[in-house]
Amino acid sequence: MIAVVYLFMIRPQMKRQKDEKKFAEELKRGDRVITKSGLHGKILDLNDTTVILESGAGKLKFERSALSLELTKKLNEPAKVEKKK
Repeated sequence: MIAVVYLFMIRPQMKRQKDEKKFAEELKRGDRVITKSGLHGKILDLNDTTVILESGAGKLKFERSALSLELTKKLNEPAKVEKKK
């Protein structure tokens, strides 16, 4: 029972945390990101704990933890071309 809980609950959560930490460390100026609240922007400046984003509303300051790994991955993926039958 303990092995099942570890394999299906604890291990995936640890992997997700590791991926989010790696994502936060690899951020650099010019990256296009999406916040967890849905705001799209471009990174202008990075600090240890904060990020300054440029968006349509101007320059905004966010915590690094407010950036979404999953949504940013989708934003930076190349567009998929559909084949016509």
